[in-house]
Amino acid sequence: MDKKEISEQVKELIITALNLEDMSPDDIEQTAPLFKDGLGLDSIDALELGMEIKKKFGVTFSEFEDNSEIFFSVDTIADYIIKNLSTQTK
Repeated sequence: MDKKEISEQVKELIITALNLEDMSPDDIEQTAPLFKDGLGLDSIDALELGMEIKKKFGVTFSEFEDNSEIFFSVDTIADYIIKNLSTQTK
C-alpha cells in the first residue's frame, strides 16, 4: 500500500468516523491542518479518528504523548501509518 492509497483511506475515515457527510475526500487537502484553522476538528475528533485508524490499519498511538504532530494533516497521519506498518512487519 502506497502513501496515496493510505491518504485516500485516511480522508474516507475522517469523513465517515466524524460524520462529515457534506464533504468528499477531494475537499480535504493533503497538507492542510485538520484542527483549529483547518477542518476545525477537536480533541474528541482526534480520539475517534485514532480509534478508526487503529481498527483499519492496526497502528496505535501513545496515550501518554502529545500526538498533535501526527494528527496535523492527512499527510502526517499517512506518514505515521506507513512508518508503523513497516515496523510491525519486521
